[in-house]
Amino acid sequence: MQERQATIDGVTMMLESPFIVMATQNPIEMEGTFPLPEAQLDRFMVRVKLGYPTPQEESDILLRFERESLPPPVDAVTEREELERMQESVTSVKVDDTVRAYIVEILQATRVSEALSLGASPRAGLALYKTAQARAAIDGRDFVTPDDVKALADPVLSHRVIPTSTARLRGRTTDQIIREVLEAVPVPIER
Repeated sequence: MQERQATIDGVTMMLESPFIVMATQNPIEMEGTFPLPEAQLDRFMVRVKLGYPTPQEESDILLRFERESLPPPVDAVTEREELERMQESVTSVKVDDTVRAYIVEILQATRVSEALSLGASPRAGLALYKTAQARAAIDGRDFVTPDDVKALADPVLSHRVIPTSTARLRGRTTDQIIREVLEAVPVPIER
């Protein structure tokens, strides 16, 4: 994914920019599927949990498919060139030294946490850094705040860390452990 290429039957093909890989997982019916190894999970930038729709959203879904079984066609909301410009503009979002150090401290804290047998990788750090820049850009800012980092820590890190067997036996989730790490790492003060 990160290499921007795919190999099928021994033939490697470069993927055009922009490209994105999305995957879904239904944890209920795992028959015939296998959990991805940690090295593969680490290549997914974020994990998004959708949950169930609200009653109103569910009603809207039923109405939308009342007469149709296929979803309606989706219209493009932007052109490829505009999307590439937006992606490029994210790289100009400033990350102060204190915020970068904050990200590193969070990563380090996952690696020494007694609740985790595997902490966040350097690739996870890059993902947290880049998604924080993107969040700031979406919010119309040219700088990253610690709040950007905190907001993205769970979706970026929770699928990349592995709780210890003791933590799992006690019912602790990776989400909870990431929250505990965030609570333990001091937030940098704005200068």
